[in-house]
Amino acid sequence: MLNPIFVAIDTPDLEAARELATNLSGHIGGIKVGLEFFCANGVAGVLELTQLGMPIFLDLKFHDIPNTVAGALRGAMRAHPSILNIHATGGEDMMKTAVATVEECAVKMSCRKPLLIAVTMLTSLDSKDLYILGSSDAPQKHVTRLAKLSQDCGLDGVVCSALEINAVREVCGNSFKLIVPGIRLEGNDMGDQKRTLTPKQAIENGADYIVIGRPITSAADPIAAVQAINSTLSI
Repeated sequence: MLNPIFVAIDTPDLEAARELATNLSGHIGGIKVGLEFFCANGVAGVLELTQLGMPIFLDLKFHDIPNTVAGALRGAMRAHPSILNIHATGGEDMMKTAVATVEECAVKMSCRKPLLIAVTMLTSLDSKDLYILGSSDAPQKHVTRLAKLSQDCGLDGVVCSALEINAVREVCGNSFKLIVPGIRLEGNDMGDQKRTLTPKQAIENGADYIVIGRPITSAADPIAAVQAINSTLSI
């Protein structure tokens, strides 16, 4: 993919999502839709967006017992996403079951298998949050351990913050895909994320894909915002 930017379209409004995605087409690498959009519009809504011809990252972060996650993934595969994700903290059995389920569905549907990615640690959390949850590990150690477990279970990559990219690369290598959310523009901290870097810093650190939401979607001119970001990435 020449453009690594996935724009997070977090709205329950299908028409607004379609209009924004259409306007940004050609300026970005793909779009990310999550729980807010999916709970309002379901698979049918995602399929409408796939008709725009851009890769879709279906960000539902499944985390449940293996059998339930397998069933959820079978449903999600009907939307023909390019990327799907689950939580690494669901454990080894859940992740291995997820890998097998996605591969099986791709064969049955005669479609290309999407990247299956594990969420390591939400970018809204930091070391204080880990401590409250019962872990004394620093975020980097926590993320790296979960990334290695995800790779050993057969997943294609992980979601991590830009601050953990180098550590994950050291453990998992360069072919393991890293999707990096929590991207903020210089001087534009929206206060809802704790482990962030700019688009340029994330790509220079080695991110394969970066997920950017409100810095683009809430801009007065989203296309101009994307073009400004692309200029920093030499796109």
